[in-house]
Amino acid sequence: MIAELGHFALILAFIVAIVQAVVPMVGATKGWRGWMALAEPAASAQFFLTLASFGALTYAFVVSDFSLNLVWQNSHTDKPMLYKISGVWGNHEGSMLLWVLILTLFGASAAWFGQGLPPGLRARVLSVQSAIAVAFFAFILFTSNPFIRIPFPPMNGQDLNPLLQDPGLAFHPPFLYLGYVGLSMAFSFAVAALIEGRVDAAWGRWVRPWTLAAWVFLTIGIALGSWWAYYELGWGGFWFWDPVENASFMPWLIAAALLHSAIVVEKREALKAWTILLAILAFGFSLIGTFIVRSGVLTSVHAFANDPERGVFILIILAIFMGGALTLYAARAGTMEAKGVFAMVSRESALVLNNILLAVACLVVFIGTIWPLVAELLWDRKLSVGAPFFNTTFTPFFIALAAVLPIGALMPWKRARIGRVVINVAPVLVLAIVAAGMVWVLQTGRSLMAPVGLTIVVWLVGASIVELYQRTGRGDLTSKLRRLRNLPRADWGKAVAHSGLGITIFGIAALMAWEEEDIRVAAIGESFDVGAYTVTLNGVERVSGPNYISDMANVTMARNGREVARLFPEKRNYPVAQMPTTEAAIDNGILRDLYVVIGDRQDDGSWAVRTYIKPFANWIWAGCIIMALGGFLSLSDRRFRVAAGARKASGDAVPAE
Repeated sequence: MIAELGHFALILAFIVAIVQAVVPMVGATKGWRGWMALAEPAASAQFFLTLASFGALTYAFVVSDFSLNLVWQNSHTDKPMLYKISGVWGNHEGSMLLWVLILTLFGASAAWFGQGLPPGLRARVLSVQSAIAVAFFAFILFTSNPFIRIPFPPMNGQDLNPLLQDPGLAFHPPFLYLGYVGLSMAFSFAVAALIEGRVDAAWGRWVRPWTLAAWVFLTIGIALGSWWAYYELGWGGFWFWDPVENASFMPWLIAAALLHSAIVVEKREALKAWTILLAILAFGFSLIGTFIVRSGVLTSVHAFANDPERGVFILIILAIFMGGALTLYAARAGTMEAKGVFAMVSRESALVLNNILLAVACLVVFIGTIWPLVAELLWDRKLSVGAPFFNTTFTPFFIALAAVLPIGALMPWKRARIGRVVINVAPVLVLAIVAAGMVWVLQTGRSLMAPVGLTIVVWLVGASIVELYQRTGRGDLTSKLRRLRNLPRADWGKAVAHSGLGITIFGIAALMAWEEEDIRVAAIGESFDVGAYTVTLNGVERVSGPNYISDMANVTMARNGREVARLFPEKRNYPVAQMPTTEAAIDNGILRDLYVVIGDRQDDGSWAVRTYIKPFANWIWAGCIIMALGGFLSLSDRRFRVAAGARKASGDAVPAE
């Protein structure tokens, strides 16, 4: 009965979404306030109905209702409760329901917190957002219904994919979807502005918090996925340039460009057409990611489905929304006249360069991701584009971006003197070069990667400190500290986010340059050296978990004769799913990780053992956390709330046509 109520609530939400997509748009066109006002209660009703449907599916997983086909395929009575709940979105149908739930949440949030928006724009935004919901409600109900019953329910289920039975994967999809789907708000604002024919400073102020929220959640989601791959898959890496990894990274790059471009619209009323295009493309790449994950056109261990019918449906959604938005953009782009004029050397120009680098970096990732599909379609050749291509083509653009960020942040608007900016950051630049030189000498010239990474982190963190210091103006130390404390949170957020980016880049560079790896077959009791550590395989025993059987190794890591860690890597087997997994054992540290993986037992009783010494690995995810913290700091700035100054600004708005 609960499942039927959930299905009924989903159908009702679909009907409400259709009404919300049509009535407020007509009302905004005709100027009928009553019709426009329908958007707000409809957005709330749509969200709560979808929440009820999602709650019904969650209840079915919690109580192990195997009369539902989805629960039978993805759960088991012996599974821990955390994974029963995460099993709701650990499959195609449930994850799409989560996708739509978050979509309706953003729409409802725009209704609840967008009271400062002009009524016509608010109605159009909510209408466009609901049109997206209509498409995905139809997708779920007609191709991916999660509430299908089994006529004769089995006694137990087939269990969830063992790789997904992990805390990292329990929280990774919700955060990733908050980012993916959150970019729909930027898209809705862009399309609504094109329909209305008005893009001004107020629009830039309204779209920024939604984009920033999506970017922050996407940052957290990508970091969680990378962290999971690092410790769960057992291959020792944090990023593989997998098509699904790239599918989340591309909208992150475009969203970062959109954030910086929207600043120019808000401050200078320039780059209007470019910013609208970025808002469309950001959500477009999210839809492309959804298509890659669920169509089966590209092979990935992360893929949810391999169903051409579903892939075609998503491709149609992508074509309708991207084709319609880009057609509207082509018709309106010429009318969005830029008002702000700026010199070649200015903050505006630096932000343009920032956008170019991010956009080109995204294009590189897109080409590398989609090229195997193109080659197979056009020439019937199976190609694999791997890490060497991406590392070679992507890295230079990101290094250039890191070099430009601090200089652009220190430049004044409209016109700047590059000499003055360079003088201000010269001490930081000298410090960065000296630090890089010291590392180069100490590592005996092995690789440029680590010195470049250290240069970037010192450059970004140091320049952020210089920028905050300059914002305090003149005066004694006490007055400067007081002004520093009273700086807008957005300024602090920018400095923190840029510093986090530098820390992540250094973590990646140091790990790739200084990592040590050893792969061998070791007998019980055997010791061997890896770098500065002595590794001893003390033994392997069979243990049982709640729904798996494991071979657990006992490994000692010693340095200079002193034990520094005892690790217990596992080789698990899940009897129900008939699938083995590798559980790496990691001794985490600030400066290094000790990483051990146990493999298969050999005929002579010895075991395959992989050992890694991973310097600064945790700096990668620490930097991501700091970036997200910077985003949250900026979001907490009252100037960036959607309604802040909106009524005043909307009265002075000038139509673009």
